[in-house]
Amino acid sequence: MNQLQVIASLAERDVLRYTPAGIPIVTARLQHQSEQMEAGIKRLVEFDIAAMAVGEISGRLNKAALGAMFQFTGFLARRNRNSKSVVFHIVDFDPVG
Repeated sequence: MNQLQVIASLAERDVLRYTPAGIPIVTARLQHQSEQMEAGIKRLVEFDIAAMAVGEISGRLNKAALGAMFQFTGFLARRNRNSKSVVFHIVDFDPVG
């Protein structure tokens, strides 16, 4: 199973664009910070991740407030066929707090 759920802030967002097939797409960068328990020790976890929203959800992401916290749900996939880096594909998100 490839499903990721993370609470993160919307740090950056590119302009809504369309694929050659006419599908709307928005790319973004998400920032996460939390404390996690690992081997009985608290660990500060911080990361940013490349993300994208395709189709109907891209319109919602395009209107979302930069800097706001959201709970994102989606999956990871390669940036492109030959890439080793991954992109978080957002399929849904809701505001937090």
